[in-house]
Amino acid sequence: MTSLFDSIPIGNAKEDPPMTASDVTATDVAVPVPVPIVSVKPLVLEVPGRGEGLRVRISAPATGSELPVIVFSHGFGSSLNGYGPLADFWAAHGFVVIQPTHLDSRTVGLPQDDPRTPRIWRFRVQDVKRILDQLDLLEAAVPGLSGRVDRSRIAAAGHSFGGQTAGNLLGLRVLDPVSRNTEDLSDSRIKAGVLLATAGRGGDDLTPFAAENLPWLKGPDFAHMTTPTLVVAGDKDDMRMSVRGPEWLADPYHLSPGRKSLLTLFGAEHSLGGIAGYEVRETTDENPERVALIQRVTWAYLRHALGIEDAGWTAARQALSESVAPMGRIESK
Repeated sequence: MTSLFDSIPIGNAKEDPPMTASDVTATDVAVPVPVPIVSVKPLVLEVPGRGEGLRVRISAPATGSELPVIVFSHGFGSSLNGYGPLADFWAAHGFVVIQPTHLDSRTVGLPQDDPRTPRIWRFRVQDVKRILDQLDLLEAAVPGLSGRVDRSRIAAAGHSFGGQTAGNLLGLRVLDPVSRNTEDLSDSRIKAGVLLATAGRGGDDLTPFAAENLPWLKGPDFAHMTTPTLVVAGDKDDMRMSVRGPEWLADPYHLSPGRKSLLTLFGAEHSLGGIAGYEVRETTDENPERVALIQRVTWAYLRHALGIEDAGWTAARQALSESVAPMGRIESK
């Protein structure tokens, strides 16, 4: 008989010794059997003042009700077509995943001298808010989805530049390079977050290149980022944006108050094993086992943080702490 759950190892399969019956509980996390998903793209929202329609992809399980939502913000240059390893997994395991294409996407082709460029970071935040404002319209556009979405359980997630975008919605404040002010752009509709390989403190921590070309990194303020969040960082992720090296990516955890957790991935670089896509060239540390770990830990964390159930998150933390050859570690505050 097939079990309702399949057990997913999160230790390093290449290095772990053969598991005994007593080891299985310590090194496995049970996730539901994946269900078929429905994915619709592009859905286009009109946004006055943006200059481009906001293109959106929605992926959702074909069955189930009271489905929580993840709005995912891509890294610089990507689009709604990226991050399939995460979006597909989350959708197949019970989430509605919404992926906007931001103005910095290579598919948009915005010139560097476009007047929108200095505030590209802010347009990204506004994209997510627009999606939340238009959830009724988006839900109705996906066959069979109407009436199955839980609006009380919405999370924001993002990778790299997208992590900062999600962070803004969780309470992170950015020094606007145009107005020279910081502003609260958080959104109370978002109840939890996942920040993957996300920039840390600005100022003297930045390299000259980052300070000159990425003005939204100059003065992030994490003091108001109080929403429950999982920060994911690779201990070999040397982005060359900071003089501090990989430890810089843990700042969103250490510098923000409230309930936070940090997943540090051993040996991971900026693509964290390949989360940006199934065959993307920018993956420098391809590692399917690491991607599988991220899929399951982020899924378990969001179910915990959104108040769905705690068992998966408890099991994930226990599995990594007790594994003889863990692929990472989790700490919480």
